[in-house]
Amino acid sequence: MIAEPLAHGDTFIYRIDPRLRVIAAAVFSCTVAVFESFTALSLACAAALALLLVAGLDRKAVGRRLMVVFGFLALLWLLLPLTYEGALMARMGPIPLYREGVALAGRITLKSLAIIAVFTALAATMPIGTLGQTLGRLRVPDKLVYLLLMCYRYIFVIEQEYQRLMTAMKIRGFRPRTRLHTYRSYAYLVGMLFVRAAARADRVHQAMRCRGFNGRFHSLATFPAHPVNRWFALVAASVMIALLGLEWRG
Repeated sequence: MIAEPLAHGDTFIYRIDPRLRVIAAAVFSCTVAVFESFTALSLACAAALALLLVAGLDRKAVGRRLMVVFGFLALLWLLLPLTYEGALMARMGPIPLYREGVALAGRITLKSLAIIAVFTALAATMPIGTLGQTLGRLRVPDKLVYLLLMCYRYIFVIEQEYQRLMTAMKIRGFRPRTRLHTYRSYAYLVGMLFVRAAARADRVHQAMRCRGFNGRFHSLATFPAHPVNRWFALVAASVMIALLGLEWRG
């Protein structure tokens, strides 16, 4: 089963043209990634989090995504202020805190939160099939689109195979210990996982050939025009112009 917890809903975000959503997320992320002004970064982060809030998404699913980012950011805040040398900001006993390290950690935090919030609100709210079709419509090379679709689909297939093998090992009395037998068992598990993945890939290839696959995926999904597209494009363009103005002034 493919996990797409945010791909279906009835809020306004789901009525926006997927092509417009992908373009907006990509332009916003590439622009924010090169910002240096804290004013522009703070406004970008606030705008992204506001979009995430008004999108009306499942809070638990969004929280799980953000927790991964928070773990990475916590590591940065532990390391950068102590190791990125510059002007001394403070000292806690023998531990120095550098101003440049704190500033760098702050910029990375604001950029990361803004980008992950925008992609969660705009890209994660569409099924993977729609995302692939959207990328194809935007002239992304077909091979990259197919690679994305197949990898995403079969990550879950491999995960199911892993769970099946682990269940079989537990039924046979396997209990992980810090000893050679456990390491050998895990090595066998990984090897068998590759064997089963290769066998499944061969079966899928044969099934696709039997169904007349000619190198292209076809979809019945359409992108009808909707008044919300114009409003979203206008607001997104206004926000980007304001952010660029703040960054230039900064």
